[in-house]
Amino acid sequence: MAAVVFDIGGVLLDWDPRHLYRKVFDDEDTMERFLATVCTAQWHDPHDRGESTEQSCAALARSHPHYAEQIWAWHRRSEEMVAGPIEPTVAILAELSAAAVPCYALTNMEVETFPRRAARYGFFALFEGVVVSGFEKMAKPDPEIFELLVRRFGLARAATLFIDDNPANLDTAAACGLVTHHYDGPVGLRRHLEEAGLLTASSSVGPAPGG
Repeated sequence: MAAVVFDIGGVLLDWDPRHLYRKVFDDEDTMERFLATVCTAQWHDPHDRGESTEQSCAALARSHPHYAEQIWAWHRRSEEMVAGPIEPTVAILAELSAAAVPCYALTNMEVETFPRRAARYGFFALFEGVVVSGFEKMAKPDPEIFELLVRRFGLARAATLFIDDNPANLDTAAACGLVTHHYDGPVGLRRHLEEAGLLTASSSVGPAPGG
């Protein structure tokens, strides 16, 4: 392996709308019903492709005026969806960087939120390059964004390891010729990187720049 590409949400950042909406709603059932019928994953997908969350929330609030306050929280309180960095994985990223392994990121993230998170969490400085879906107007699992990643950074497909927690994204990455790892926690990731010769069992660089 000559390079490693990380997903961000679910791998390096603990992102989940429930972190916010548990503060907004009094009970889990109401929250889950809201996320399943109002602020759904399908509604959110265009945000990752460059659509303004402010405009999107305004339109949705007009359609569901009784949920207007909760809908606007998606735009106004988006950083509360991030519980923080997944520190053991951030430590792995720091170790790879210290070992001079080129590291990149491919993330589905909104135009509005990426600059705030890049400034807030120090580990973003460890990447040699980042592809952000919102700025590119395309998102995982579309093959076009993987092809963009490869071209932009001159990556050798068969020597590039792509790490993601979403099987659909991994399927597309594999179809594009990348080597993949299904992230289910930092322990399995570390083991995989050791087996690939990218980390040694004793590698350690001290505290990671989590943010």
